[in-house]
Amino acid sequence: MKNAFLKLILAGVFALSAVATTAQAADLLDRANAGETIRIGFANEVPWAYPGENNQPLGFVNAIALGVLDRMGITNIEPVVTDWGGLIPGLKANRFDIITGGMYILKSRCENVNFSDPIGVFGDAFIVAKGNPKGLQTYQDIKNTDSVLVTGAGYNIVEVAKREGIPDSNVMQVPGPTEILAAVRAGRADAGGVTFFTAQNLAIQSEGEIDVTDPGALPIWTLNWVGIAFRQDDTAFLEAFNAAVAEHIGSEEMMNSVAEYGYTESQLPGDGSTEYACANR
Repeated sequence: MKNAFLKLILAGVFALSAVATTAQAADLLDRANAGETIRIGFANEVPWAYPGENNQPLGFVNAIALGVLDRMGITNIEPVVTDWGGLIPGLKANRFDIITGGMYILKSRCENVNFSDPIGVFGDAFIVAKGNPKGLQTYQDIKNTDSVLVTGAGYNIVEVAKREGIPDSNVMQVPGPTEILAAVRAGRADAGGVTFFTAQNLAIQSEGEIDVTDPGALPIWTLNWVGIAFRQDDTAFLEAFNAAVAEHIGSEEMMNSVAEYGYTESQLPGDGSTEYACANR
């Protein structure tokens, strides 16, 4: 009898906890309108989104997201920094409310989160040893030379490499850009797959040891649109966010805020849509 009573109490506690968690996720717009803190989640991905002093949200994706939120009247923001691979799990577990890390809108991700309208379109590149000794410009080059490609856990590059026929055994997955650069510099990997912006930044960090391949050598279908990610329950907030995105993207205010990070008019999303990216990327 005691065990049955205890099970009943525990079931009630778990049910209340589940309701509270669901309410927290579903009422993001109400919480924001009430002035409660909105938590933004991102990793250390220069120049996309990265922490400054006291975790200050830096990078062009954070700049864009904060500008959009400001247009919505939302200024009470708390940054949460995590590994790239922990962004979607962290969002779903309510550790933060929005992912501002600079995620490509991919079909596999659209199954787990909702994306805003695109905030830009971007391409990838490889980092290679100075002089590119193996002549690696494409995924087929990596495949044909039996080279090792290093990239981040959860990066789009993992899916692209598989689609291009590179064996899993030739794809090394590490936490992020720092480890990617270290693997190429140490010769543990022949190429590092990252975004072109990230590749440029890593080349600067390498002090001449690393070159960046031509992003135009990669297939056109590897171009990707970036969006801000939300929990699938937060549809009301997403609708309001997208209305503000339409006003903010390409504005003088936005372009001024992202200029220092290298984002230019050529990265504006154009006619790209989240629906298209979810279906075709």
